[in-house]
Amino acid sequence: MNQKYQTSESALSPSGRFGRLSYLGWNMLMSFSILIIIGIIAAFSPGLLADPTTMTGSSMLATVLIGIAYIVLLYFSFVFTIRRLHDRNHIGWLSLLILVPGINLVFMLYLIFAKGDDRSNQYGPRRNTKGWEKVLAWIYILIFPLAFLAAIALPAYQDYVTRAQQAQMEIQQTEQNN
Repeated sequence: MNQKYQTSESALSPSGRFGRLSYLGWNMLMSFSILIIIGIIAAFSPGLLADPTTMTGSSMLATVLIGIAYIVLLYFSFVFTIRRLHDRNHIGWLSLLILVPGINLVFMLYLIFAKGDDRSNQYGPRRNTKGWEKVLAWIYILIFPLAFLAAIALPAYQDYVTRAQQAQMEIQQTEQNN
């Protein structure tokens, strides 16, 4: 076999390439993993969300563990972004743009929608997307817009409910006064 086209590098290493679906799939896996880890930590440390001035030893340990999980999340975010940039034949240093507010949103959209190089580039051959990466990527593609809409709709609905309750109370007070 031609050694040039064999790819056995680890997906968790910054060397190599990620196509769009691989990038989204690995980000989804990372997000689920971090949510599970933080959920387990929070379940075993119920005082974590309590008053910070009364933190117990377990709450402090939980805070440290969540901090470590965040550092791991940040590291792999950079690794996956670097691999995606390599697919576009760009240097990995551009991944620092995810730290710049405002630009990071446009940059992430670019990484999601820009097509990678079809042929080998200076970062290696095109990497085939595995089946499970495609499944996770499509779940990500479906869940993200729904979560975004929910983040907007739920507070708006809560505001509507609060105003409706206030209006109902005003009507009842007006009827009692008459």
